Amino acid sequence: MRKVYYIYNPKTRTYDRIYPTVRQRALSILRRLFVGMGLGAGSFILLIWIFGSPSEKELRIENSRLLAQYKVLSHRLDEALGVMQGIQQRDDNLYRVVLQADPVADAVRQAGYGGTNRYEELMDMANSELVINTTQKMDMLNRQLYIQSKSFDEVVDLCKNHDEMLGCIPAIQPVSNKNLKQTASGYGLRIDPIYKTTKFHAGMDFSANIGTPVYATGNGTVKKAGWQSGYGKLIIIDHGFGYETWYAHLNDYDVRVGQKVVRGEVIGEVGNTGKSTGPHLHYEVHVKGKVVNPVNYYFMDLSAEDYDKMIEIAANHGKVFD
Repeated sequence: MRKVYYIYNPKTRTYDRIYPTVRQRALSILRRLFVGMGLGAGSFILLIWIFGSPSEKELRIENSRLLAQYKVLSHRLDEALGVMQGIQQRDDNLYRVVLQADPVADAVRQAGYGGTNRYEELMDMANSELVINTTQKMDMLNRQLYIQSKSFDEVVDLCKNHDEMLGCIPAIQPVSNKNLKQTASGYGLRIDPIYKTTKFHAGMDFSANIGTPVYATGNGTVKKAGWQSGYGKLIIIDHGFGYETWYAHLNDYDVRVGQKVVRGEVIGEVGNTGKSTGPHLHYEVHVKGKVVNPVNYYFMDLSAEDYDKMIEIAANHGKVFD
């Protein structure tokens, strides 16, 4: 029902009816329309602010799902990195030890990605810390998988050469010494027989008569057969795989430089040349340029019981001839 408006007339003391013009009616309609639109828009905005729009609600749900997936992925990457660490430890402490190979350096395994900031574009994302941390773990796992793959390639090659390596590693005594009576002195600090001072003895001495055969302790190639100060007549055999053996104070050579020899082959004779106080063979084992204790390289020549005796004999000071 349309509203009717009146106005009080003081002269006649009556209420006169008002008839609005078309303009007034239009303005009234417009005013009501704008007020209604304003109230409607305000109500809509308030509802969106409280409950959100359907699209925003879907985005929030999707973001929540993505965040949960990132957390699961981060946890699984932690587990994968743990498994990778176990593989690396077995590689270094088992496979490479058995195959006499150096472990992969930590600096190589843990090497990161250098250069510019690889994660700068991720810093503006929501939950950027989680996203960057997860991405870093993924990159680290990728890098370590690559390094480990290369390491296993090397281990496979070592396995292929394993039989050859076993033939080359020094594994017998350089003179016939089944009863161990020729063992004169072992590796370590000893009293020098000439200068009477404490000195590091870099090998083992085997007492024997001049002319006693000296044997190659592993397959290899003769690197030196000549005189060397202090050592007298010396033979050096390069066995490959980082191994060398030295045979010093010889009386004579039965090999020449460049000659291939096999384990057990006669290469020379015990003598008394160089810095020596009596007929004997001074024997050294070098691994990758470092002198090591030869007592660890008789495993094909002695029984377990004899090996224990040899270690006991080699551990005491004994008699040093050089």
